[in-house]
Parts: sequence; structure tokens; C-alpha cells
Amino acid sequence: MTTRKSPVRKSAPTNTESKVEKDLENKAIANAPKDIPEKIILASTKLEIDALPTEPEAHSKYLFNREQSWVAFNKRVLSEGIDPRTPLLERAKFFAIFNSNLDEFFMVRVARVKKKIAEQLDIVSDDGLNPEQQLQAIRESLLPLMMMQHEFFENKLRPELHQHGVKILDYKDIDKKHQRYLKTYFQDKLFPVLTPLAIDPAHPFPYISNLSLNLVVIVGDRETKEQNFARVKVPNVLPRFVKIPETDEHTFVPLEQVIAHNLEALFPGMEILNYYPFRITRDAQLDIEEEEADDLISALQEELRKQKFGSVVRMEIANDVPAQIRQELIDQLGITETDVYDVPGLIGLGSLMAIAFLPMPEYQDKPWKSVTHPRLRQGDEHGKNIFDVISEGDFLVHHPYQSFTTTVQRFIEDAANDADVLAIKQTLYRTSGDSPIVHALIRAAENGKQVAVLVELKARFDEANNILWAKKLENAGVHVVYGFKSLKTHTKTALVVRQEGDRLVRYVHIGTGNYNPKTARFYSDLGIFSCRDELGADLTDLFNYLTGYSRQRDYRKLLVAPVNMREKFLQLIHREIEHQKKGYPSYIIAKMNSLVDPEIINALYEASQVGVNVDLIIRGICCIRPRVKGLSEKIRVISVIGRFLEHSRIFYFSNGGAEQVYIGSADWMPRNLDARVEVITPVEDIALVQELKQILEIVLADNRQAWDLAADGTYRQRIPKDGEPEMSSQKHFMSQGRPEFA
Repeated sequence: MTTRKSPVRKSAPTNTESKVEKDLENKAIANAPKDIPEKIILASTKLEIDALPTEPEAHSKYLFNREQSWVAFNKRVLSEGIDPRTPLLERAKFFAIFNSNLDEFFMVRVARVKKKIAEQLDIVSDDGLNPEQQLQAIRESLLPLMMMQHEFFENKLRPELHQHGVKILDYKDIDKKHQRYLKTYFQDKLFPVLTPLAIDPAHPFPYISNLSLNLVVIVGDRETKEQNFARVKVPNVLPRFVKIPETDEHTFVPLEQVIAHNLEALFPGMEILNYYPFRITRDAQLDIEEEEADDLISALQEELRKQKFGSVVRMEIANDVPAQIRQELIDQLGITETDVYDVPGLIGLGSLMAIAFLPMPEYQDKPWKSVTHPRLRQGDEHGKNIFDVISEGDFLVHHPYQSFTTTVQRFIEDAANDADVLAIKQTLYRTSGDSPIVHALIRAAENGKQVAVLVELKARFDEANNILWAKKLENAGVHVVYGFKSLKTHTKTALVVRQEGDRLVRYVHIGTGNYNPKTARFYSDLGIFSCRDELGADLTDLFNYLTGYSRQRDYRKLLVAPVNMREKFLQLIHREIEHQKKGYPSYIIAKMNSLVDPEIINALYEASQVGVNVDLIIRGICCIRPRVKGLSEKIRVISVIGRFLEHSRIFYFSNGGAEQVYIGSADWMPRNLDARVEVITPVEDIALVQELKQILEIVLADNRQAWDLAADGTYRQRIPKDGEPEMSSQKHFMSQGRPEFA
């Protein structure tokens, strides 16, 4: 760990939770909607700390653990599934998201910690924990949270779904008629694809794929009276919940139970004694020796093949499995007891996503259709193309409230078809499976334009998809590059060069989100369109940096990582400190996905100590400790969890009254500032500065989806005060284009 200067503290309380904070906590509990458990209202992640020391110590004392903070974030996701104010099927969706988030957490973050332990790497986290301590803390935080999820599902959500016509029944609870139907379903749909695998000295333990649901089956030999066990994989090519026909309601039975109650067909002549479901999670990290990889695509494809056999990092198992069977699975999978998570009910609740999308609109969010940006709508009315509109002045687009299709996608599609466009340059980090953006780039190349695309092959879990698109682009004549071996290219930028009379005009789009029309429907993101000369020149230099051997370090306007972004952000924070010292207006607002970087956090502590007000809107991981007397009294942190995933990054600095605002692709994390190519752009049009400032003010005023972070690591969900109207920032943004959502 790199040691940086600790923040200087003026004083420290003996107790981090004041009487005022305790009163607020009690009020939050008292005013909470009915049926929300107190432990969800407070969303504590057990980040209890001793009283902060009176003397400066290593900065680890002032940071929350990154992994624990992520657990706190996912708990807030779960809370939306528990909150009765959330429509019923949307609650099922949040349960599914919670489970899917947890899968990725184990595949990446837990796997990384376990790898450090296996390699005996004595690496201490920024908050001072070694890998063994981190792993223990993760488990201690997750055990009660996972138990809460399953208990609430079984005792609350599942019965409530049942009450409103969505029945997820156990096999034993359906009548004989429908059991006969499921027996036929088993014979026709399941039996041909199932392969029972014996587990004994003559049969090696079978390979078990990542995130697969399995049954360990105990069978008895009627002749020898011996007992053995076998494994049956539940096929993931069929729906997890089998629909029972000829019912007025949506009635389902879990697929694994359909298999379990027809096991005699797989083991004829044997006695089926019992069965127990289990599910494993494997390390899904890619380990590429980049300096030795002459062909990055080939190296990635090889790693993707190896990825299937990553070490097991978690086993979820029925909580009533016999000790002998449990130990046999532990031994065969090469894990320890601390990797096992007992489940009292259905395993793998990510499958609830299918339930969330049943055709029952009365129990779902009102369908949302984004609107066309007013500048483009007016341009269409006057017969202007998108380049005419951009040339009239910069404008911002706010997704999903404003349409991605009629703005960003149209920008690339129109460029592909415009006879005056000479070149298109674009970065692609993630895109959709059947990407209209990629199709437009291919069409542009076929139309004779110079097209250069940087495809980031190492985008986690999109590697195979990006390799496919890279090859299709290359086959169409697009100049495809893969960036740097040691850096991910995460920036969201597009540059269009157009011949207009006797001059070339560069049109740019710089965004906070991916060029993906599917995620643009439920990710909250921002983008700016401009033809400012300096931005066009900067993006030209950036693409030369990405595609060639340029070592460009000076940019006119852009903050570019890993070149100058860290330095520039620190300068902007310290400028606010100097303004505050001189009595000028000083204020920082930063909205992002995660805040982890210790150097940035230290600078924010320094700002707070001199009196700079700092408002942070951090959706996910947040390692800064706010509201500590003498350290961070002026720092406030909120997290917004709602219908749309908050993904935009906005950075506001009051700058003594000459306000400056930036947007772009980077969070304040070491990986974004030091290990990725990122772009943050200033927004200079005065009207757009005010537009972004208003967005931040609306989010900060949220009292429905917002959670406040306290000094002890506790998140408390905001509740409207007596007589105060409920205000959801996301609902507010939706109502701006469609009043019926007000």
C-alpha cells in the first residue's frame, strides 16, 4: 500500500455518534413506512469503530473498508425489495439484482482477496486490513444479510406474491392433476438432457460449472443396502420456474423440484433417499500476462477458456444437508467451511427476474419511454440535421429521461450516412448484443469513410462479446485497435470530422455511460454534444494517443487519465481550499459511482477542515468517513438507489463564484485515475452549468430514494418530514418530459 500523508485533525470526539444523530436515527425508525425492518432502515454494515484518536494516525483510521462499503450498497438494493412502497413485481426485481450483484462480488472481489491469501501476499488494504481480515469481515457482514434476504423472501415476499396471483409453489403443494402434467414435462423436456453422475472411488468428482444449480442425490441400493450419492445438474437452458397451465393465475414450480420428484427415472432400480440443492461460484477474473501477449485477442480467448475452471470461491447449499455430504462437497471442491453459505429456502434468487417481468402492469413501475431532446425535436421541425443543431451551441442529454436512440445513436448513424462526413473515431467499452452503433460504424466504413474504433477487449464479462464485434468491424474495413496492454480504455468518446465548405469541423460526444442502447434505458447518464474547436482538438490528440505512439500530456480542456486527471482534480479541490481561506465562495459537489482513492479523500478532509462544504452523491462504494468532528464535519454523503441505476459522474466547484462543472467517465478510484484511460470534460456554456447544478440540487433534495451516510458507516434512508411532500429525484426528472409521471 502506498502511504500518503494523514489528514491533520483539530480535535476528535470520544464518541462518533452524537445525541443529535441518535435522535435522527430514532425519528427515521418512527417515521418509516410500515413493515420495513429497523435493520433495513439503518442499513448498518457493522462498521463499528472505536473513538477516533486525538492525534493524527495513518489514514487507514479515516477510511471505510472498500468491500464492507460494497456490502452496504447491496443492502440498500435489497431494501428496495423489502420496502412496501416499491411495486410488488419491482420488489422481486430488486431481490434478483441483489443476488446477481452478490454473484459478481464473489466472482471478482472475494476471488481477488482469496488469491492474495493463496499467494501469501501480505498486502494491507487502505483501511489497514490484511487479506485474512478482509475475508473474515466480508463473511461476517454477508451472513446476516443473506439470511435476511431468504427469510424475507420466504416469509413476506413469496406469500405476498401468492396473495396477488403469482404462486411459486413447492412440488408437494400442487394437486395430483398438475403433478401428472409436471411428470410429462419432465419426460418431454428434461429427461433427455439430464446426465446423472455417480460420485464414488470409481467415478471422479464431476466438473461443476460456475453459477450452476445442482442436486446432490442420495441413493440406496436395494440389493446391497449401500448408500451412494450422485450429482444432477439443473439445466440453465430451461426456465427456472416451470409454469403450470390451465390456471387463472401465474403458478410456478421450481425446476429443481420437478427434477427431484422424478429422480426415479434417472436411477431405475435404486431407492431415492433424499436430495439437496447446491450452487457454486467460481473465480471469474482473467489473468493475462499482458507483457507477454503478442496477440491480445488470442490471449483473451485462452483466458476465457481457462475461466470456466476458476477456483471455487463460494458454495450455497441447503441448510439441512447432512454433515457427511456437506464435508464431501467441501473436500471435493477444494474449499473451506468459511466458503459455505447455508440457504433456508430457494437457492439462486436471481431467477426472480423472470417473475418481475410477468404481464402484470398493475404491480410494476409505469412503463417509461424517454423523450427526444427539445433541441433536436425543434431541429427536426425546421428540417435541420443533427450537425446543424450542434453547431448552434453545446447541449446536454440526460438518459434515460432523454432518448439515447434519438441523440447518441442518431449522431453515429447520421454520421455514417452523411456525405460530408469524412471520418468517425469512437471508443467502445460495452455495447449491446445486436448493437446499432456497431452496425452504423460498419456502414460508415462501407460508405468509404475513415473509421477508427478502440474496442476495449478487457471489459469485464463482456470480453467475448467485444472480441466478436472487433472481428466484425475489422472484416468491414474499420481500423480497430485494442488500446494499451496495461490499461483499460474506459472513456466514452466519439469524434466526427465533417467537411463544411472549405473547412473541417469536428463534432464531439463525451459521455458518462457506455454506447449501449439497452443499458441506456435504465442507467442514468449524461453526455455533451459540442463542436468547440478545443474539445475537437483534444479528442484528436486523445485518439492519436490511443491508436498510435503519441505521448500527449498537455490537453487544452480535457482531464485525461492516467495523464493529468489525478493532478487536475487535486488542484481543483485545493483551489476551493484557498478560496475558503480567503473568504471567497467555496463549495464542492461530486456525483459518481464509487469513491475510494485515499489521496482524493485526504484532500476532501483538508477542504472540510478549513470550512469548505462538500456534498457527495455516491451510489455504491464510499470509503470516506463523513461528519466526524474536526475531520469531516463539512462533508455529507448520500446514496440514491431507485428505478434507474445512477451512473452519471458530475463534478461541481464553486470556484469563488465563477462556477465550473465537469462530466465524464471516471470515478474517484485508483483504477480510474491510474489504471484506465478516462476523459472528464468541462461544461462551459453558462446555461448548461446551471442545468447540471440544478440536477445536483434535485438529487441532493431527494427524500425517497436517498440514504445518508453517518460517521459510523451506517446508512439511514431519508424519510419525508411531517407535512413535507415525498420527492424522488428520478421521478422528478421523468416528469419534466412527461407530466403524467409527476
